[in-house]
Amino acid sequence: MSSEIKVNDFVRIGYTARLEDGTVIDTTDEETAKEHGIFNERANYGDITVVVGERQVITGLDEALVGKEIGFKGEIEVPPEKAFGEYDSKNKDFVSIKKLKERPAIGQRIQVDDKFGYVERIIGRRVLVDYNHPFAGKTIKFELEIKEKIDAPEKKVDALFHIYTAKHVDVKIEDKKIRIEIPRGVSIDQYFMVGKYSAVNGIFKHLDVNELEIVEVFKKEAEMVKDFREEEPEDIGEEPEEEVSEEKVEETSTEEVKTGKRETHKKT
Repeated sequence: MSSEIKVNDFVRIGYTARLEDGTVIDTTDEETAKEHGIFNERANYGDITVVVGERQVITGLDEALVGKEIGFKGEIEVPPEKAFGEYDSKNKDFVSIKKLKERPAIGQRIQVDDKFGYVERIIGRRVLVDYNHPFAGKTIKFELEIKEKIDAPEKKVDALFHIYTAKHVDVKIEDKKIRIEIPRGVSIDQYFMVGKYSAVNGIFKHLDVNELEIVEVFKKEAEMVKDFREEEPEDIGEEPEEEVSEEKVEETSTEEVKTGKRETHKKT
């Protein structure tokens, strides 16, 4: 059986991305990130799974996967037009400081209306904002390893949820019906709620199923009951009303990662 990769294959990869001068800008390896000073505490390090052809990584890397063999190790060079685009010197504009929520600083990433950019210069009460991606016009070199092709339907479903929501799920498939158990609390996670629709669309596109059910399971455990009793107020005679506690939700930037995520995981 051929191990050559085709469009729509699910593959697990690891990589480190560098500029032509050797500067590391992205990696799936935590130790490499720490070594080169780009470690992000909110990033999910480790190998990633991508669906080939779905542009879940930058275009040049996605295209380079097609035709490679499982087990491939080597360097992939991606030109600017298939990475973060050519640099457009006209994609800049002056903005009044009054329009910004806080005092800007050179190099700061800011949002102006519905656009994101970087502060290039500050002249009096005006700010020159560069809307090009920081790596626009740059060739990106990937040290790539293609580790595995994923064939099991259950693993594909889990992979799609992890790609779009950064969460793993429990999956059961029977008679073209899928039951997905999601982690407790994610039903109030805005990033998960948005990403799940992309995951569901991907499931119907890539798997032969007719129905999908998503459930959040709560189980009564002895330790949970014990903890609750320990927190009951002692100075109230009547039985307190049942309170529903909300888990603290950590906000996750949509732009970071999918990709997750990291810069090269998905072109924005």
